[in-house]
Amino acid sequence: MYRIALGLEYDGATFSGWQAQSSPQLETVQENLEAALSRIAAHPIKTICAGRTDAGVHAINQVVHFDSPVNRGEKAWSTGVNSLLPPSIRVIWAQDVDVEFHARFSAMARNYKYLVYSHKTERPMLWKKAVRVSQKLDISAMNEAAACLIGEHDFSAFRGAGCQSKSPYRSVIEANWTKRGAFLIFSIKANAFLLHMVRNIVGSSFDVGKGIKESHWFLELLDGGERSSAGVTAPSDGLYLVDVDYPKAYGIPKGMTLPLFFSEG
Repeated sequence: MYRIALGLEYDGATFSGWQAQSSPQLETVQENLEAALSRIAAHPIKTICAGRTDAGVHAINQVVHFDSPVNRGEKAWSTGVNSLLPPSIRVIWAQDVDVEFHARFSAMARNYKYLVYSHKTERPMLWKKAVRVSQKLDISAMNEAAACLIGEHDFSAFRGAGCQSKSPYRSVIEANWTKRGAFLIFSIKANAFLLHMVRNIVGSSFDVGKGIKESHWFLELLDGGERSSAGVTAPSDGLYLVDVDYPKAYGIPKGMTLPLFFSEG
């Protein structure tokens, strides 16, 4: 049995998330990928990903692994599989990995970015790619709030209903907002994430940026642990899984940067 790892990029706008669903009306990234891989392998293939993205969430370097009784080679697992996928999903790289490698459990950290477009008018080219906020946001206050997230905390206040994780504790390594032209970009890295955790953090950050709440409110939310006390869940449109960190010994490629037009004014 061979173990293969893939790096995926996908536009999540038309998908009901990563995970295969029981309803045939809900199209998912996993179902499309497994169908293509199974045709190339001529054998049913099941995949495991680094992080299950929600409906509408995008990925630039989602890492996946699967086992196959045959090894078709890098070109077949990438170019061949891509020929069978919808254009909104692409295998960016493929490689053989040690059987001990696990896309989920070998990961040390996941990296997400959330894109906000600050403008009074909707931009068609950014539809489902960034979230527009017409009101001016105080990025300094938002960064003060984000700093409260660093370290290991109980993130129950930012945990979505229906989250199946046994523990609400997560360790955030990095969290900050940057401004590039008309874009505000929230970058966050953690060992793992709870359901809707990033989107709930962003929604609460908007309240801070608009002056509705003070930055120290984030400390109160972490201490209180009540989801009802935090802000609304931000839309999925602006959320990207950009990279996954693994021990260097596995040789897993790093993700690309965000598209250049996100840096323009």
